[in-house]
Amino acid sequence: MSAERDSASATERTTVSGIPLKPAYGPADVPEGAPATMPGDAPFLRGAHELGYRSKSWRIFQLSGFGNPEDEAERIRYLLARGGTGFIMEHDRMTGDHLYDVDHPEIVARREDVGISGAVILCAKDFDLALTGIDQGAYYAHAGGGVAQHAPFAMAGYWTVAQRRGLKLEQLRGTGQADFFLTYIGCPPLTQIPPGDALRINCDIVEFTAEHVPNWVPISMAAYNGADSGLNAYQELGALLASCAAHLDEIKRRGRVPVEQLAYALGGVSFRVAMDFFEEICKLRAARKMWHDMLVRRYGVEDRRALTLRTHIVTAGSAMTYQEPINNIIRGTVMGMAAVLGGVQSMGISAYDEALSVPSEQAHRQSLRIQQILMHETNIPAVADPLGGSYYIESLTGELEERAWEFFEQIQEHGGFIGALEDGFLHEVASRNALDFQDAITSGERKIVGVNFGDSDGDPFGIDGFEGSPDAFERAMERLKRYRAERDGSLVKEKLADLERTCRGDGNVMAGVLAAVEADATLGEIGDVYREVYGSWKFPVNF
Repeated sequence: MSAERDSASATERTTVSGIPLKPAYGPADVPEGAPATMPGDAPFLRGAHELGYRSKSWRIFQLSGFGNPEDEAERIRYLLARGGTGFIMEHDRMTGDHLYDVDHPEIVARREDVGISGAVILCAKDFDLALTGIDQGAYYAHAGGGVAQHAPFAMAGYWTVAQRRGLKLEQLRGTGQADFFLTYIGCPPLTQIPPGDALRINCDIVEFTAEHVPNWVPISMAAYNGADSGLNAYQELGALLASCAAHLDEIKRRGRVPVEQLAYALGGVSFRVAMDFFEEICKLRAARKMWHDMLVRRYGVEDRRALTLRTHIVTAGSAMTYQEPINNIIRGTVMGMAAVLGGVQSMGISAYDEALSVPSEQAHRQSLRIQQILMHETNIPAVADPLGGSYYIESLTGELEERAWEFFEQIQEHGGFIGALEDGFLHEVASRNALDFQDAITSGERKIVGVNFGDSDGDPFGIDGFEGSPDAFERAMERLKRYRAERDGSLVKEKLADLERTCRGDGNVMAGVLAAVEADATLGEIGDVYREVYGSWKFPVNF
């Protein structure tokens, strides 16, 4: 009997999300009612386009930025020159996430850390430096500002520079993020505005771009950061759709922008793709069907463009190890391949030295080359949804969808996405999963090659950490003093007062931030307005 139990235990397997896996799958495992469709057919389980990547390849969209604005410009140009087809700006997290200028006491106290996590960008003039030599009219861009309170400043800075260069807002193509998953779940800063106020600002962004920047995706739900904080695959799906639903409900309530128009704008989302190869492929397939079904059933949307979800993915930074980092090239390739087989429209691959430092030029180039090899050498893009019809794939896709809808409903029981943030439900789920995952690594139940499995001494194979720009703080302080001296101080004061009145009233906050940034108001000055009006949110978890 003991031998039989050992044999059964040895054959038991689950996905990372805990979904039981059979040794093999057959016709009986395909979910009842599974759509027997082709790529390009609703509900778009198999992809939005009949020809898949034959009609349009995915966008190579790598995150970049560190140190000084000039460093960011140099790295963006480097990536574009080697085949990048768009760029994502990364701002210094210490200043950007908090909306602090570099002379804020909290920043001065940690001056050595300034510029490590992104470029220090304090006002529109810094944006101009960070975009030196880059044609804003030629490339699809993410202006940075992933967190909700930072996004209006980031977009306003990018747009202001474009206008000063003679471009019109309607010429610009790109995306904002204004995401709730990063700082409200994953990396909470010392101060940030309450989630309900952030939702108001996000919807102001939506209404402003609908009128003035029509080719810009106003906000992009980035469930990546929820997943890297502990949400499993089906929870990531359910939470992302719940966040989108919160925005759609609010826009519908306001009645100024048609829901179908917002649905198309919101339909560019971001997921994390991690190392459970088939589960990640199925998650991306399920996401398209769930998006279609939610819009049809909950909002009565009929516009095909709105019903076809567009996905950007970043491979899991948390999967990259500082032990034996060359192994991360393989991990990035596996995750990137899963994304392509899942049918994404845009991708960034985490650099192999990410666990050690800001990516070096060599590591950034390697991430780009992985995408180009997948695109041009493997013939994977030749067929749309090549795994469609696999008994295993269809069964796992259906299981993820069912569990994701159950999690979506759990979130609704907590008052919707904003309520589930405010009462700590999502934090509890993510932290519990993260602890369980780490416990499995510590015990050896989950094998990580080069970390707890294999004869390894943790040697990083001679890779040195990227040093970045140790002068980022000093140079930012010099620029800040110069900018304040050169600008029209009375105009800045006027625009900040206008912004405060807008925040307290019912005007459009995005328009107010843009006017202040055009007058050369700084990041910290806009942050001061937010703090004065909205106060600071208390993170619902006791450490």
